[in-house]
Amino acid sequence: MKKTLLFLIINLIFNQVQAQQTSIPVFVSGTEGHNTFRIPAIIQLPNGDLLAFAEGRVSGGGDFGDINIVMKRSTDNGKTWSEISTIVDYNKLQAGNPAPVVDLTDPAYPDGRVFLFYNTGNNHENEVRKGKGLREVWYKTSGDGGKTWSDAVNITTQVHKPKQPNTNPAYNFVEDWRSYANTPGHALQIQNGKYKGRIYVAANHSQGDLQKSWEDYASHAYYSDDHGKTFKLSQTLNILGSNEATAAELSDNSLILNARNQKGDKRARIIGISKDGGETWDKVYFDENLPDPVNEGSILSLGLKDGKQVLAFSNAAHLTKRDNLTLRISFDEGKSWTVNKVIDKNPGQNAKDYTAYSDIVKLGEKTIGVLYERDHYKQIVFTLVDLSEL
Repeated sequence: MKKTLLFLIINLIFNQVQAQQTSIPVFVSGTEGHNTFRIPAIIQLPNGDLLAFAEGRVSGGGDFGDINIVMKRSTDNGKTWSEISTIVDYNKLQAGNPAPVVDLTDPAYPDGRVFLFYNTGNNHENEVRKGKGLREVWYKTSGDGGKTWSDAVNITTQVHKPKQPNTNPAYNFVEDWRSYANTPGHALQIQNGKYKGRIYVAANHSQGDLQKSWEDYASHAYYSDDHGKTFKLSQTLNILGSNEATAAELSDNSLILNARNQKGDKRARIIGISKDGGETWDKVYFDENLPDPVNEGSILSLGLKDGKQVLAFSNAAHLTKRDNLTLRISFDEGKSWTVNKVIDKNPGQNAKDYTAYSDIVKLGEKTIGVLYERDHYKQIVFTLVDLSEL
C-alpha cells in the first residue's frame, strides 16, 4: 500500500514537472509593447503552421482599455515562435475575443482561408451591461495563411441585437442585447454531414438591465453557410448565466456547446446539444464531470472513431480557483471523459490564477497542442501532449 501511494505521488510530480518543463513561452507580459497578454486562441493551417492569437493589453491587465489583437506563428509544431504581429488595433479602445478558424471548403481559396472574428468595445463590461456602451462584432480574413489580412467587416447587425439607435440607426433591436463576446478560443468549421462547411462561432450576450447573479447573461452562437457572406444566429441556451463557450462537431449532424456558468451556483460546465448543426438546442444540462471555477474552457473534435467524434476538453479543473489545468478525452461524444491528464498546476498552495484560459489544437493523429495562460497571467505558453502516452 505504501509503495503504491509513493508511486502515485512520484508519478504525479513527474507529470507536473514534465508539463512545466515543456511549456514554451509564446506571449510574455511586459514585453513586445504590451503590459499583459490574455485570452489565447490557436489554429493549425493546412501547411502545418500554427497561428497563436491573444489580446495584447497595452497599459494594464484589465478587460477594458487599449487592447490589440496580436498573433505569432510557429513553423515547427510550437518549438519556436515568430515575432509579434498586430492584426487589429482599435486605436485606444478595446479589440478582443479573437476567434480564428480556417475555411477549408471555399473553392475560391483551395489552400484555405483564415477567418478571425473579434469584438470591439467602447466601455467597461458592467457599463455596457447598463446600456452605457456598445460592443460590436467584426471579422478579417487572410488568404495567405495570416501573412496579410483583409479590411475589417462589421457583422454586428447580423449577429448581435443592440438597442443603440443614437450610435447607429441600424442598432435599434427590441431585444436590447448589451454586453457581447465571442468564444475565447478557436471557432469551428463543420467537416462532415449535412452542414459541412458551416463556419460556427460560439458567443454570449447580456440582455436588458442588470440582473442578480449575472442572470442577464446567456450563451448563443452565430454561423455562416456561404463562406462569410451572410450570418445567422442560433437559438440562445435556456440556462440563465451561461457565458463564455466553445463548440465542437459531433456525429449525425449534431453539435456540442460547452459554456461557463457565470452564476457560479454550480461549479460545472453547461452543455448544449444540437441535432441541427447548432441552430437549436435539444438538450441543455450541467456536466458534473467537468468541474469549473467560473472560467473559460476549450472543446475540440479530434475525428471519428467507431462512428463517433472523439472530443478533447481543457479547463482549470478546480472548484474555487483558476488552477489545475486538465486535458480530458471523451470517446462517447461528451457523455463521459475517460482520459484525464493534468497539464499544469500551481506547485504551491496559495498562488492565484496559476492556470487560467486555454485553447487546444490538433497537430496530428496522436498529438494535441495546448496554449494557455500561466502564473497569474505572466505568460501565455504552449505545450504538446502525446495522446499515445495517455
